[in-house]
Amino acid sequence: MAKIALMFSGQGAQRVGMGMDLYNKYQKAREVIDIAGDELRNIIFEGPEEVLKLSKYAQPAIFTVSMAAFEVFKDLYDISADDFVAAGHSLGEYSALCAAGFFNFRDGLAIVKARGEFIQKASEENPGTMAAVIGLKKSVVECICKQVSNFGVCEPVNFNSPEQIVISGNLLSVNEAIKVATITGATKCIILNVSGPFHSSLMTSAADNMSKELDKYNFNVASSFGVFTNCDALLTTDGLFVKEKLVNQIKSPVKWNEIIDNIITAGFDRFIEIGPGRILSRLLKGIDKSKRALNIEDSLSLQKTLAELSK
Repeated sequence: MAKIALMFSGQGAQRVGMGMDLYNKYQKAREVIDIAGDELRNIIFEGPEEVLKLSKYAQPAIFTVSMAAFEVFKDLYDISADDFVAAGHSLGEYSALCAAGFFNFRDGLAIVKARGEFIQKASEENPGTMAAVIGLKKSVVECICKQVSNFGVCEPVNFNSPEQIVISGNLLSVNEAIKVATITGATKCIILNVSGPFHSSLMTSAADNMSKELDKYNFNVASSFGVFTNCDALLTTDGLFVKEKLVNQIKSPVKWNEIIDNIITAGFDRFIEIGPGRILSRLLKGIDKSKRALNIEDSLSLQKTLAELSK
């Protein structure tokens, strides 16, 4: 029995036209994307990019396309035949939880839409940005963030791999941190394609609103497999803990490096990235060079993945 880890994309992976190929070729994908409604489907397929980039559209769009890809995969591959776990980066955690059966797609879409709106509102109240710092150790990045704190909030928020840490905060402080990181010896610093200072303390109001929103829902025990969660990198199988973890996730660092380490330690040796882009596949290689990920974002990658799994 193969041990397979599913990885789900987060915000920043969006692109105009994502999911269209699956929508045109697979009934399961059409069913999921049509549930999301005409407005969101048109923004996903036609853009413009400036609109798709906004959190209130990007988040439900990525969630919808990721779940469409998962449903097509599940329709063509017997997931009960293998041992699975899942993890999702930031927003992708909602896709992982939905795939595992903690909640259904309609509830997940409503929750993600609310999350996107809360984060968009918090981003407008506290404008900021995020940047990936490549080539510096965690302790060095933490020091740089403290060093520029007189310019505003700047915090390390995504521990993606030993060589990539994302910082988040006010525009001025993040730009200053990039200057210091470059002087200190960072290989590269990249401003991310996002519309706010996600996972930082500037998102506290969004977390508070999310807490109230999630009170409307009951979360199941996982019906298919467990999910390694962002805020603590631990395997979650009980729906009782889901609300608290999703609230914490909005204003806490994403422990992605630790999640992947824990998945590998648990004996999972095959990885499949589901949803737009291959960001998580690249991060996987940065964490463990011996591992590579298959992916599912269109019909070609789907067929390649199915062929590889059949070997």
